[in-house]
Amino acid sequence: MMGRPTNQPHPLAFCASWLLVVSLLLICTGFSQAADVIRCQLADGFDFPVGKPDAYGYYKSRGFYPHGHMGEDWNGRGGGNSDLGAPIYSIGRGVVVFSENIGTGWGNCIIVRHAFRDADGKISMIDSQYGHLNVRQVKLHQIVEKGQQIGTMGSNNGMYLVHLHFEIRKNLKIGMNRSQFAQDYSNYHSPTTFINAHRTLNTSFRKYEIPVKTFAAYGKSLSSIQTTNGSGLNIPVFERSDDNSGPSASPSEAGDGDFWSRLKNKITGGSVTNGVTKPE
Repeated sequence: MMGRPTNQPHPLAFCASWLLVVSLLLICTGFSQAADVIRCQLADGFDFPVGKPDAYGYYKSRGFYPHGHMGEDWNGRGGGNSDLGAPIYSIGRGVVVFSENIGTGWGNCIIVRHAFRDADGKISMIDSQYGHLNVRQVKLHQIVEKGQQIGTMGSNNGMYLVHLHFEIRKNLKIGMNRSQFAQDYSNYHSPTTFINAHRTLNTSFRKYEIPVKTFAAYGKSLSSIQTTNGSGLNIPVFERSDDNSGPSASPSEAGDGDFWSRLKNKITGGSVTNGVTKPE
């Protein structure tokens, strides 16, 4: 009986190679989208989202005030719609946790999640939100750097005069469902106040786990969130005992690469805050 030619690969070797290729394709195309956390370095400080780093050439046409306007509207000093297509920058290093055009009054929106070490040595997280964009230039779960262009200024397809609507959130559950949360300092920072207080921060080369599935899709409830194993994801509203400004850990905890997981296990599920207005 004639044997298999020696210069031909064994069928089992061919199958193994094919399985390896398929596995790599699945990892490259689906794993990052399915992950519940993305590892990222801490932000080294925050700049303004227009006219980087100090908002040169721009002004606030509308400021932040609780129970009214939960962010800031930024316009170019040229007037009218002269700033259409102007670059919008990420205020700091972080992970894109939302990048969609949801229409309605928002249009193209991006949310970037930032982990940072505060002046007291504790680690906190915030979400920066950029609304009414003309063009989005980043994708979901992409890691961005401070000053990286993430989109361009728009008008939500002519609904408004061209401007950037910009928010900074303490509560990682808000996403695009702002009406479900107390609109005050319990859930939001005054953006300019926050940035000016955090221009330069201590960081390192160490990467931390940033949760990326903490809020529901637009118009959905928190119970609709699903993890990769099909169970509901329970990310609490991380609260510090002093000012409720976000997730934190002591410097010793920050040295443990898995402290986010331990912290989530120690804290029960958060709820919508009642909201106590207080000056920053």
